[in-house]
Amino acid sequence: MDLSSTRLAILGGTGPQGRGLAGRFAAAGLSVAVGSRDLRRAAEAAEQASGTALRLAAAVDDDDVDGRGAGPVVGGSNVDVCDTADVVVLAVPWSAHAETLRDLGHVLRERVVVDCVNPLGFDDRGPYALAVDEGSAAEQAQALLPHARVVAAFHHVSSVLLLDPEVGSLDTDVLVLGDDRDAAETVIGLAGSVRGMRGIFGGRLRNAHQVEALSANLIAINRRYQAHAGLRITDV
Repeated sequence: MDLSSTRLAILGGTGPQGRGLAGRFAAAGLSVAVGSRDLRRAAEAAEQASGTALRLAAAVDDDDVDGRGAGPVVGGSNVDVCDTADVVVLAVPWSAHAETLRDLGHVLRERVVVDCVNPLGFDDRGPYALAVDEGSAAEQAQALLPHARVVAAFHHVSSVLLLDPEVGSLDTDVLVLGDDRDAAETVIGLAGSVRGMRGIFGGRLRNAHQVEALSANLIAINRRYQAHAGLRITDV
């Protein structure tokens, strides 16, 4: 899938996952805008993501088919970056999920909205999945954005690996869930634009809860084994 002309917006792009995804997508040659309510933080995050993208792109051999050079990364307000985007990636904390979407509903109509938010709680026994009235964060997003094309993806990608320019290839699979098949295929292609990453269709949006909840298991694995574990789907 040719996504070279696709314009991305990352909401929550000032956090580690958002900055990491912004850098990786820009390294793939895509145009990325980092959104925030704080314009200064958005500009700083965009500069950091751009630096990561340039280092990753420079490490690609000239004869590599993926070597297109880094795409631009800019910062802006949440409204402005959504207004010019084809695909919007939601990487905000769960506590800000509903509020962010309510504030932006008017500019997200007909957009592909990629929800990678994990509703998790933490106590002295470790991470655990939170109950969501709509069933999952992704289903909450679709309920709040009835005219958007919501897809769930990128829940299990380590922000530590995303942010590390020494990690040239992210050898992991990304489960992509959605009711709009064309939107899901776009996000599968988006995942595949990142070196080493592969998008795998994981079912309808109603199945997003268990995908989001699995993040609690991966966090427990990472703590136990001092790792940055991801997923691999076999026999596909």
